[in-house]
Amino acid sequence: MIEGHVFIATSQDGFIARKDGSLGWLTEVSVAGEDHGYDAFIDTVDGIVMGRGTFDVVTAFDPWPYSKPVIVMSRTLRQADLSDDLKDRVEITDETPQSVMARLARRGWTKAYIDGGRAIQSFLAAGLITEMSLFRMPVLIGEGRPLFGPLEKDLRLDLVEVTSFPSGIVKTRYRPR
Repeated sequence: MIEGHVFIATSQDGFIARKDGSLGWLTEVSVAGEDHGYDAFIDTVDGIVMGRGTFDVVTAFDPWPYSKPVIVMSRTLRQADLSDDLKDRVEITDETPQSVMARLARRGWTKAYIDGGRAIQSFLAAGLITEMSLFRMPVLIGEGRPLFGPLEKDLRLDLVEVTSFPSGIVKTRYRPR
């Protein structure tokens, strides 16, 4: 069975990006040399499943930040829209979270990194998230793109771990019930 895992930072007020998708506030908080476990985490996943908004943000990074396969969930983007340097690294799909996970399981994936607010929300709603590592940054940005949105019912979480860092970043790791 494939597991969906979240590893994401938010402002103290729950935003993952500014309204325009920018992340400058995030890099201003990080402390050089402070290991938050990202490299260790990424080594454990078979690939990344992200939403279109997140993909649009990371395509501006130079160089491309992922060595693992990336699946982008989009109703409007097509494989032919990708730049030549991404065509072998990125796959576009308009499938449901359940269909994506079933297909990736058939490919042999056991652990997928789910990234992006709306993608995480849809995978949570479908019961496809096994664990979430949430990093609360010591900053309020006032408005932006929220990590979580409306839910049909309460989603109870079991706390697994809390870690604080000298920079003021606090990591909480949860498992949905």
